[in-house]
Amino acid sequence: MKALITGSAGLIGSEAAKFFAKKGFEIIGIDNNMRRYFFGEEASTDWNRQKLEEQLKGSYTHYAADIRDNDAISKIFKKHKFDLIIHTAAQPSHDWAAREPFTDFTINANGTLVMLENMRQYCPEAVFIFTSTNKVYGDTPNSLPLVELEKRWELPKNHKYYRGIDESMSIDNSKHSIFGASKVAADTMVQEYGKYFNFKTAVFRGGCLTGPSHSGAELHGFLAYLIKCIASGKKYTIFGYKGKQVRDNIHSHDLVNAFYHFYLNPRSGEVYNMGGSRRSNISMIEAIDKIEKLLNKKANYELSEENRAGDHIWYISDVSKFKQHYPRWDFEYDIQAILDEMCAAVRK
Repeated sequence: MKALITGSAGLIGSEAAKFFAKKGFEIIGIDNNMRRYFFGEEASTDWNRQKLEEQLKGSYTHYAADIRDNDAISKIFKKHKFDLIIHTAAQPSHDWAAREPFTDFTINANGTLVMLENMRQYCPEAVFIFTSTNKVYGDTPNSLPLVELEKRWELPKNHKYYRGIDESMSIDNSKHSIFGASKVAADTMVQEYGKYFNFKTAVFRGGCLTGPSHSGAELHGFLAYLIKCIASGKKYTIFGYKGKQVRDNIHSHDLVNAFYHFYLNPRSGEVYNMGGSRRSNISMIEAIDKIEKLLNKKANYELSEENRAGDHIWYISDVSKFKQHYPRWDFEYDIQAILDEMCAAVRK
């Protein structure tokens, strides 16, 4: 069995490479470290690629190809016949996307089309899994009747979305951010290749994806970057909402395990909201409190009154559709276990 993983040196890509290698797959990884270009040297994934190549000797082959380059990608598809494609490579920041919309769109939308079309040409029986984002819903979640509590914004318990936002929320008539719009294009194309061509494709609309392999940066990777700042004493800026904005966080292992369950029993053109749900969510202020205790250090942070354009005040994923389709899957991590592991990693 062969698996192609794009963004293989990133958080989800590297987790997927290790997970599926343990399942007996030969892993072909594509990653050209664009994260360094986006966010600077501190966000480079070279360290993770080297670690991956050391850990998976004999079962991992790396290509530093650009997913926008159809000729380069086609050569890889011609050389290998894939049973599974996990497409995680992306420009991941909605702030950064506004700086270079062409770069953002060609990576997120065109790059995804390159991957889909090569699958159609060379391995149409493969399972194709795409990591989308909750930003496809734009700022619609901000119209929910949120209540301000001491350390977080929250929904009333009797609200239909209290358990989390499901796939029924509209993606129309909202401010997505440039990043969100490029991911919408990719998201719907992955669905279409499933529905139109009857291919085995799935879209996972992630909340905050996290874990100790995350190369966190100011513009992407909230928990990883926050922990890095508190550990080093670097100032951290919280943008808007009094620091009470809520995010659900899912550990990279739990997400990749969900990919595996889909691979075992694939469907065509499915969409799943996938995040920490009610099991694993936290506000910025709550996260700072917990990390300070775990690292025994005070955070150096400031509150900016200006929020990021299109940013969510409150977002928790309802994962019940996926659990209904795949009842044997469940979380292994909650928010405390995630923070314990990530803080332990920076103490080493």
